[in-house]
Amino acid sequence: MFLDVHDLKVQYCGRDRPAVDGVSLALQAGEIGVLIGPSGCGKTTLLRAVAGLEPVAGGHIQLAGEWVSQAGRAVAPEHRRIGMVFQDYALFPHLDVARNVAFGIDALPKPERAVRVAEVLALVGLGGSEKRFPHELSGGQQQRVALARALAPKPRLLLLDEPFSNLDVELRERLAHEVRGILKQAGTTALFVTHDQLEAFAIGDVIGVMHEGRLHQWDGAYNLYHRPATRFVADFIGHGVFTPASLRPVGQQLVVHTPLGEFTDPHRHPLPGDFAGGDYDLLLRADDIVHDDDAPVKAEIVRKAFRGSEFLYTLRLQSGETVMAHVPSHHDHRVGEWIGIRAEIDHIVTFERHGPAPAPVPTTLPRRR
Repeated sequence: MFLDVHDLKVQYCGRDRPAVDGVSLALQAGEIGVLIGPSGCGKTTLLRAVAGLEPVAGGHIQLAGEWVSQAGRAVAPEHRRIGMVFQDYALFPHLDVARNVAFGIDALPKPERAVRVAEVLALVGLGGSEKRFPHELSGGQQQRVALARALAPKPRLLLLDEPFSNLDVELRERLAHEVRGILKQAGTTALFVTHDQLEAFAIGDVIGVMHEGRLHQWDGAYNLYHRPATRFVADFIGHGVFTPASLRPVGQQLVVHTPLGEFTDPHRHPLPGDFAGGDYDLLLRADDIVHDDDAPVKAEIVRKAFRGSEFLYTLRLQSGETVMAHVPSHHDHRVGEWIGIRAEIDHIVTFERHGPAPAPVPTTLPRRR
């Protein structure tokens, strides 16, 4: 592994709970990792610990096979060859673009420095902008300059702390895709912090969901969405709700009873301990629910949010349960109207009812037509 964080603990004085508590994650060379989670979950503290800006109370950090942090011992930040990009860009307003980018490579001979500045500006799509000043650039261009400056010294690892948070939503997602392309072209290993799921999905090879200092899951976007490891991840990622369900083995089939009907999986054999008590909370994503006027199950629209190509409907069943559904925007129904819905579930994901957040019991179901 190129970056190896093992059982890391960061403890601030005067706080009962660690800011980072037992976190383990790893990145291969050239991979982009992303940390997401609510404010105060510890993701920026973890990033700062990797940079060497926070001492660790337990565990260790290795970079390219070198131990850089452990309790009581740490390599100084300036000796780690780590680049950083911040949310406020931190550009020098009195320096032009070329001098901003060259700030970290001033030890190079002037001709080599000029060549490297031109290389990284071309890489971020700002070739020919050397003489412009930060105030003459858009927010997205300023962020590209900050990225070029961080890449100029050829860091072993690049850390990005919510670099797009000052930009509008549409620009953030587009720039995330572009930055991913830049990092991949440069072959740079990177760890990225954001609170925006769309940014995380756009840029990350692997994504970590943090809550209260703990890393709940370190995985690809598909598994975070369809195979959440904890109830928190299931609730935090995407749009979805939990609804009561009973899971019973009947012969060689698993029968799932839900307020939306009954489902079976003839291909799955029940596993020992899967169905203790039989009653669970079932995760239903908005894309598990399909609007169908002919469906026997009806639901009342209690809230609707226009998303351009679709509505996100919040629906109440006759039983009182709430579900959510993505519906094409030409199906423009009124709040209070009752519509037909049916479930098309590929993944059964359940959690203990009203309990803590254990690992789910995922099952793949054939899509119902």
